[in-house]
Amino acid sequence: LMSRIDGAIGINKILLILIPTWIKIQEFLLHTSAPLTIYPLRFLFVPSTGYPFALVYRRFFFYQSATVIHLFHAISGLALAAFNFGSQLWHSAVCILIQFLMLRLMGRTVTTVLSSFSFQMLYLLAGYYYTATEEYDIKWTMPHCVLTLKLIGLSFDYYDGGKEPSQLSPEQRTSAMASVPTLLEVYGFSYFYGGFLVGPQFTLRSYQKLVAGELTDCPGKPPNSIIPAIKRFALGFLCLLIYTIFSPHYPDSYYLTDEYEAQPFWYRCVFILLWAKVILYKYVSCWVIEGVCILTGLGYNGVDENGKHKWDACANMKVWLFETTPLFGGTISSFNINTNAWAARNVFKRLKFVGNKTISHMATLLFLTIWHGLHSGYIICFSMEFFIITVERQALALVKDSPLLTKLANSSLYPLIYVVQQFIHWLFMGYPLVPFCLFTYDKWLKVYSSVYFCGHVFFLVAYLVMPYLRKVLVPKRQSQKKED
Repeated sequence: LMSRIDGAIGINKILLILIPTWIKIQEFLLHTSAPLTIYPLRFLFVPSTGYPFALVYRRFFFYQSATVIHLFHAISGLALAAFNFGSQLWHSAVCILIQFLMLRLMGRTVTTVLSSFSFQMLYLLAGYYYTATEEYDIKWTMPHCVLTLKLIGLSFDYYDGGKEPSQLSPEQRTSAMASVPTLLEVYGFSYFYGGFLVGPQFTLRSYQKLVAGELTDCPGKPPNSIIPAIKRFALGFLCLLIYTIFSPHYPDSYYLTDEYEAQPFWYRCVFILLWAKVILYKYVSCWVIEGVCILTGLGYNGVDENGKHKWDACANMKVWLFETTPLFGGTISSFNINTNAWAARNVFKRLKFVGNKTISHMATLLFLTIWHGLHSGYIICFSMEFFIITVERQALALVKDSPLLTKLANSSLYPLIYVVQQFIHWLFMGYPLVPFCLFTYDKWLKVYSSVYFCGHVFFLVAYLVMPYLRKVLVPKRQSQKKED
C-alpha cells in the first residue's frame, strides 16, 4: 500500500513540473493568430501532447504496479482534457463512470450492449446538437466521439468474454475480456494519452497487456521503440509541413466565392482534386504522429516472417498505399484504419445474421455517418462513398472477367492507364469530401451545382452502362457462370 501511495505522490510531482511547461508551449502555439499556422499546429500538438507522458512512463512507471500505471494514465489524460476543454471534461468522466456501472450491474448480457450503445451514442449526438456550428471546431465532442467507440467496444468485448471460445472469431477471442475491469482500469484505458484525444482505437485487452509489460520486444524491459517512434513522428511532421505550406492556397472558403464560380469548369474540377489532396494531409499528419503508442509499446505487433519486430498495431494510416493506390477502395483501406477496423468488427460483422453483405455495409456507413455528426454533408459523403465503391467493384470484376481488358491492363500501356485512373480517382475522392468539409446543404449544394453534379452523373452513367459492357466484353459462358 505504501509503495502505491509513493507511486501516486511521484505522479503528482512529475505532473506538477511537466504539465505547466507543456501547457505554456501549447498556449503560445495554439492561440497564435497567424492564419498559416493555427489549424496545422492544433492538429500537431493535440496528438503530440502525449509524447512527454510516454517518455515519463518509460522512465518512471514501466516497472510500477498496475494500480500506479492506471492512476498515471488517468491523471495525465484528465490533465490533457482539462487543458484543451476546461470544465467540459466532466462529459467524458461521467460517461466512463456510467459505462463502468453498466458492466458491473448488468453483467454479460445483450441488455448491457444495447444500453451502452444507446446511451453513449445519444450522449454524443446530444453533444453535437448543442455545440453545433457551421465551422470545424475543436471542442469536447472531438475526443468524445473517439471515447464513444472505445466505450461501446468495451461492452462488446465484455459480452464476448462470457461466450465459449469456439463461438468467437479469432479477432473476438483476442479482445474478449475474462473479467469485469476495475473503475481505475477503465479510467486509465479511456484517458490513455496515446489515444484519448484523436485516437487510435484499441481494445482494453491491448491496454492490459501494455500495463502488464507484455508489449515489448525486450521481455521485462521497456521496448526498443524510440527510433520507430521518431521515424513515425518525422513522417507525420512532413505531412503536416505539406499541409501548412499549401493549405492557405486551397481554403474551404474559396468554394463560396464569386471568383470560384467565375472560373471555367475544368478549373473548378481541378481545384477540387488539389484541394482534396491538401485537406487530407491535415488528417494524415494527425494520425501518422502516433509515435506515442509506439513509444509506450502499445504499437508493438509481434514479429514478421523475417523475424523483424513490427510497431504498427496502432497505425492509423498506410501512407505509401494512400499515395500510390489508384483505387477508391485502396484509399479507404489506407485511411483511418483503426476506426474502420472498429466499425468492421463491431457493426459490419455483428450484422452477419442479416445474411446480406450489402445491407451490412450500408448499415455500417449509416452508423459512421451518424457518429461523425448531424450535418447533412456527412450523409452525402458516405452515401456517395457507398455508390462509388459499388461501381468500382463492378468495374474491377469486369476487368477481371474480360480477356481484352485484362490484356490491356497488363500491357505496356498500363502506365498511361494508371495516370488517367489516378486522375479520376483523386478527382472523385475530393468530390464526396466537399460536403464532408462544408457541412451544410446550402454550401455543398452551391459547389455541386457549380460543377454540374459531375460526380453523381459520372458514376450513375457508369453504373447503368456496366451491364451492357459486360455483355460486350465478357464471353457468354463466363458471364453465365458469373450470374449462376
